[in-house]
Amino acid sequence: MSLVVTLGWGGRDSKKTAPAMYFLLSVFFIFISPFSFAFPARSVLQRKRNRKRRYRPAPPDPLRARGGGAAPAGAQRAAPGTPRAPSGSPAPAPGTPRTAPLRPRAPTGHPRAPPGSPAPAPPPRRLLPAAARPRHGSARHGSALPGAERDAMVPELEKATVRIQRPERVMAIIRAIKEQGMNNLQVISDFDMTLSRFGCNGRRCPTSHNILDNSRVISEDSKKKLKDLLHYYYPIEIDPNRTLEEKRPLMVEWWTRAHELLSQQKIQKGDIAQIVRESDVMLRDGFNELFDQLHKYNVPLFIFSAGVGDILEEIIRQANVFYSNVNVVSNYMDFDDNGILKRFKGPLIHTYNKNNSILQGTEYFQQLSTRTSIILLGDSMGDLTMADGVPSVENILKIGFLNDKVEERRGKYLDAYDIVLESDETLDVVNGILRYILTET
Repeated sequence: MSLVVTLGWGGRDSKKTAPAMYFLLSVFFIFISPFSFAFPARSVLQRKRNRKRRYRPAPPDPLRARGGGAAPAGAQRAAPGTPRAPSGSPAPAPGTPRTAPLRPRAPTGHPRAPPGSPAPAPPPRRLLPAAARPRHGSARHGSALPGAERDAMVPELEKATVRIQRPERVMAIIRAIKEQGMNNLQVISDFDMTLSRFGCNGRRCPTSHNILDNSRVISEDSKKKLKDLLHYYYPIEIDPNRTLEEKRPLMVEWWTRAHELLSQQKIQKGDIAQIVRESDVMLRDGFNELFDQLHKYNVPLFIFSAGVGDILEEIIRQANVFYSNVNVVSNYMDFDDNGILKRFKGPLIHTYNKNNSILQGTEYFQQLSTRTSIILLGDSMGDLTMADGVPSVENILKIGFLNDKVEERRGKYLDAYDIVLESDETLDVVNGILRYILTET
């Protein structure tokens, strides 16, 4: 249009210049006008496309959806292995397509790694030591205690030999005994295969009866008869399928016949110490700490045994732990004026009558009527009644040593005892509990 004005549109010479003007207008509309309208139209369309691309919502971030947070607006993740951009580098332009899929999410518990860094390795599995590893089996076969609580109170309960069916109850009893204090505590224990060992290096250790049975003062014929009695009656004693009513008369029969055979051997009282020294009897590992702790804190130890009292007292004496706080109730020999065994004193104590009926007429438990917290140690179902003579029991913790036919008898022991120690020839658990109870906090 400026060209038209320049050429004098509407001037004095318009008639002369009209043909030239029409020619120029024709050229403009034919050749120049399509381009002048096309370029602006194309630029408008491009701006619209760019605007749509700029404001198009980004796809959902899976990390945001899982609660891991999202990257800053417009930021893109580089392909795995791509080095990170230096600090201060400009961010990629909005709309730049991803060059690689998202890096896998870091394992739970790890801080989120920066984009482009390799995924961190999963944390190593924490393997418990073999002794602390829970065993396979149903809840009936024992549960593990809460680790932190167990470690803080009695770490010895982590041993692989420990079985506990009701761990919360056990913890509550131990805490209650500690709260009552050492002045209210007494320990009641069996002797044979409880304080003494059941076996060593694959061999059976003798009980107080066995020490006499196998000694040099017993004739070979009597040794054979005593061994035959053992092989016949011992399986009955530990048979989990027989009731106590069935076992009791058979135990009376066994003990009576064994005592009669021993009384025929003319055993001299002066030989007992040498008989014990020559035997293979062993107290459980940790017996020194047990006896020493109880003596130090003046806690009574009541040993209630169906063995031979003269023999087990000599065992304790030779171990140098027969302290003033130790009391024994057992089957004692009756010697004549010449020191020769003539019979056993009554009443007869066997595995399944260790209860208040034996203690009638004694004042032991009455003298300890204030000792209402009890730790009971035994190795048979008959030992569970040893505390029946205590006038009033507020807290009692029953610990059972399961020495023989473990798989067969485990269920009944777990039902009866609070803590079951399977094939454990030590007193570690008992000592650990006593350390916790007797240590002032």
